[in-house]
Amino acid sequence: MIRRGPRSALRDFLESEASGGILLIAAAVLALIAANLPATRDAYTHFVHARIGPVLSPKLGPMTVHLWVNDALMALFFLLVGLEIKREVMDGQLARPADRRLPIVAAAAGMAAPALIYLGITRGTPGLSHGWAIPAATDIAFAIGVLALLGKRAPSSLKLFLTTVAIVDDMGAVAIIAAVYTEALNLAALACAAVVLAVMVAMNRIGVKRLWPYGLAFLALWYLVLLSGVHATIAGVLAALTIPIKPTPGTPDAKDSPLHRLEHGLHPYVAYAIVPLFGFMNAGVAFGHSPLAAPLPLAIIAGLFLGKQLGVFGAVWACVRLGWAHKPAGASWAQIYGVAMLCGIGFTMSLFISGLAFDGRRSLVDEAKIGILCGSLLSALAGWLLLRFAHRRAAPI
Repeated sequence: MIRRGPRSALRDFLESEASGGILLIAAAVLALIAANLPATRDAYTHFVHARIGPVLSPKLGPMTVHLWVNDALMALFFLLVGLEIKREVMDGQLARPADRRLPIVAAAAGMAAPALIYLGITRGTPGLSHGWAIPAATDIAFAIGVLALLGKRAPSSLKLFLTTVAIVDDMGAVAIIAAVYTEALNLAALACAAVVLAVMVAMNRIGVKRLWPYGLAFLALWYLVLLSGVHATIAGVLAALTIPIKPTPGTPDAKDSPLHRLEHGLHPYVAYAIVPLFGFMNAGVAFGHSPLAAPLPLAIIAGLFLGKQLGVFGAVWACVRLGWAHKPAGASWAQIYGVAMLCGIGFTMSLFISGLAFDGRRSLVDEAKIGILCGSLLSALAGWLLLRFAHRRAAPI
């Protein structure tokens, strides 16, 4: 009998993200169909905004299906994001300073360039500047899903590079949400949330390894953050940072590492249920009501399609030319450019930020959705075509 070594956590992650990304695409297409067919349009709108819960926060009012998904279920998505960030920094591809340099610089440039392009296009239109962060994010599930369609045409180093850039990108997006899209604060609730977070940190320090105490504390933290005025999903990232991790090189599924157990247990539910549900709840927009040539969708399209590829590829090229980092092994410059294009797929996080940036302004949210969908689709198609063509000219791996 042939004994196999432990399965790679990265391989599991990429395969599940690819499948989840394809499912997300299907959910988004279904939402678009439901929102535009006369027979289903009203039913879709009624379902999304149906009231199914009490008033948890005076600011939000009665809980609707949309609020439960965006403010509650997406907290689990952000919890998983936080777990992946912590694992990569402490026990993964970002553990060494040399490994962090290229993805950090590429992600930073890939967030700055789209934001600048967006602000340049919208500068003459009042009320749009608050959405500058919409084209700054990369959707890891969607991008990995498109890359997976290429099979062996894309070297594993490119998949790893795209994954690490997207993870660093998520760090920046979370910071932006916390710093920019937070309005009036309930200081009492915020103080109570800080106490709960301190308790979670203390549990980590004294060696609590069971996950259920952290789960109970996370529920309390989520509710207090919801009341505080900071977006409730930030509780997910904060909670993730308190989960104990045991570095386990070569054995990513070690049972005595709480973070690894929680990440592997949570990931299927997030990838195959929560993120597709979020896509279905947020991607539905009637095309006839949102002009594509308006400044807002144009700015988002340009930011995602042009800004991302210029920022990410330009940063990689500069780092390699200056000797700060090495380009991904076995990848040609054309392939790297194709991956930079895929970074322009900003679906999940971009939709999330658009709802925060234009909260209460339905017409602008719909215009933003049009821009996100078109910019992401354009980036996905262009990146896929370039990578498929570039494979023929790539050096053997």
